[in-house]
Amino acid sequence: MHRMYENEDIVVFWNSDKCIHARRCVDGSPKTFCPGQKPWVNLGNAETKEIWQAISNCPSGALTCLYRHGIDVIFDAGNSRSVAIEGEKEVGECVYQESENGWNIYHTGVSAGYQGKGIAKRLVYKLLEEAEHSGVNVTATCSYARKVLEE
Repeated sequence: MHRMYENEDIVVFWNSDKCIHARRCVDGSPKTFCPGQKPWVNLGNAETKEIWQAISNCPSGALTCLYRHGIDVIFDAGNSRSVAIEGEKEVGECVYQESENGWNIYHTGVSAGYQGKGIAKRLVYKLLEEAEHSGVNVTATCSYARKVLEE
């Protein structure tokens, strides 16, 4: 399972398949990481510095973190994609094709000047979350999306 949690400053990614339940996140920021609650991550309960430090101690890499850079990522079901937006400007997209076997992500792209900020990963995670909520299988012919799926 892939989940993405955001606040005004940061984006936290969680890949449950990699989690070894070492609880370093819980010990490092117990107000943020609460395994008995849903959602189990609440970024509004602690300062960004504390959250970032707790995530940096994750031994498995199941939790990762990056800055938002003022970019919003939304799911656009009507166009079979997730899209990254800064203000009114589209700066990236992750596009999938539906079939009887599920969704195939075939393209992920971020505009020049916006690359290297983790936007592509956010785009893929947004599609993965939506697919998981809908009970849809996801594959990827896009090399970047395939890399994220294999993490």
